[in-house]
Amino acid sequence: MERTYEGAIRCLNGRKAAAKLNLDDMRGSDDMVEWLELLGHSIEDLNDLNIIHVAGTKGKGSTCAFAASFLKAHRNATGYPQKIGLYTSPHMRTIRERICIDGEPISKELFTTRFFEIWDKLPDHATPELDIPRYLQLLTLLSFHVFTKDKVDVAIYETHFGGEFDATNIISTPIVTAVTSIAMDHVRLLGPTIESIAWHKAGIFKSGSYAFSTRQEGAVTTVLQQRAAERGLMLEFVGVDSGLPTSATALKPKVQRRNCSLALAVVRAWLSVKAPEAQSHMEDVLTRGIEQFSWPGRYQQIVDRNCQWFLDGAHNELSVQYAVQWFAEIISEKQK
Repeated sequence: MERTYEGAIRCLNGRKAAAKLNLDDMRGSDDMVEWLELLGHSIEDLNDLNIIHVAGTKGKGSTCAFAASFLKAHRNATGYPQKIGLYTSPHMRTIRERICIDGEPISKELFTTRFFEIWDKLPDHATPELDIPRYLQLLTLLSFHVFTKDKVDVAIYETHFGGEFDATNIISTPIVTAVTSIAMDHVRLLGPTIESIAWHKAGIFKSGSYAFSTRQEGAVTTVLQQRAAERGLMLEFVGVDSGLPTSATALKPKVQRRNCSLALAVVRAWLSVKAPEAQSHMEDVLTRGIEQFSWPGRYQQIVDRNCQWFLDGAHNELSVQYAVQWFAEIISEKQK
């Protein structure tokens, strides 16, 4: 086996499995604790990452990216947090985009080093007692390993598509949890109803952590409140923040104002725990965080000589509606 970046990618891609027919066949978190311990880490070690955990159907990635941008702006203003980890999916160009530190994908060299450190310690064949980690489980374990070894001050985690049984959900004590808009998606695995989808997404709520959600439809709201109550949490529903700038390009899509507002509430809560003395900087953090926000492939405009491209990775009915609305509004403005 080549101990190169290309070799690491081949090993990782070799763990892609065929689509599963039901959720019981693909619970991503079942053996995660055992695998994590084989790497020399514990559940308690993850607490040192000061995690923000985000689930939902739409807007997870954008919300995580807004949160990372606000924390970066806070670091520029105050010096904290020094290192910001971000775990998202999917990627656009390179797998390393899924594991970022300070807004940049980790290098090929770091990816390769850390990957083979975990690859050598994890099982290479399944037994009745312990399975082998598949593609997303390996990536999650790799992110935990990278962020722990590199001592990030905060790690922002986007779930893959569920919550309760997601590979990321071995996080036992996040600082803050958040749920973005919930809609009918991955129905075969999480459905069949919007209520069952909401139940799965709310699986990230943990006792002793802050819990936020963007405003949801009635049935979803009820399920999220019930799940939060089971964990002894007071769930806060977040509307559009009145302090958001009206002319910011990043906030032209109306749905991004919702995602940004949720991220802002999350970051304020995180800072109230980790840097309570620094709240006075939030006005500047808000402005700078939105100015430097970048999330390629989501409501993105690219000007290439005489062509202007409008890009959005919409992949369900609700996303397509939002993308069409965004495009129509921009074209309408240009024609005035």
